[in-house]
Amino acid sequence: MTGLHQTPSQTVGPFFGYALPYDGGDRLLPPHAPGTIRLHGTVFDGAGEVVPDAFVEIWQADATGSVVSERGSLHRDGYTFTGFGRAAVDGWGHFSFTTVKPGPMRAGSSPYVMVTIFARGLLQHLFTRAYFGDDAPDLVVQELGERGATLVAQPDGEASYRFDIRLQGAGETVFFDYGVDAGA
Repeated sequence: MTGLHQTPSQTVGPFFGYALPYDGGDRLLPPHAPGTIRLHGTVFDGAGEVVPDAFVEIWQADATGSVVSERGSLHRDGYTFTGFGRAAVDGWGHFSFTTVKPGPMRAGSSPYVMVTIFARGLLQHLFTRAYFGDDAPDLVVQELGERGATLVAQPDGEASYRFDIRLQGAGETVFFDYGVDAGA
C-alpha cells in the first residue's frame, strides 16, 4: 500500500435521531428572557416535500455581536445565552429556536446565524446562513443576486423570523463550503 486513502462517505442519517437531541437544545435563551426572538422554518427536499427527520443546528453571536467563548453550550441553565442550538424537525419538517437576534460581528456586516442541516440522504451536513430581512442586505447576499434571497429570514410576526431550507430544486437554499481542502 502506497499511502492512506479516504474511505467513502455514508449518508448522514437517520441514525442521528437517537443520539443528538438533548433537553433545551432549541432554546439558546429561555423564552421569557428579554429580547428573545423565534427563528423557525421548514426543511424541504428537492421535490418540495417536507423532510420529517432532519436536524438543524445554529451557531451565532449574541445581541452585541460577541461570540460566546465559554464551554458548555450543551448546558442550559435557564438564563445564560449559549450561542449554540440544535433542534429536530417535527413530522411536518418544522424547526424552531428561541434565541436572540445577533449583532453584527464586524463593522459593515449584517447580523446572521450560521445554520447546519443534517438529513437522510445527505453524504455530508450542509452549511448556510440566515440573515434577517429587516436589516440592510449583507455583501454576501448582494453578490448572490436573486439566489441571495434564500439566505434571508423574513419577519413573520412580532419577534419572529421564518427561514425555510430547500435542499435541492427550485429555490434551493445557498449552501457554503467551509474549510474543505480540495487537494486532500
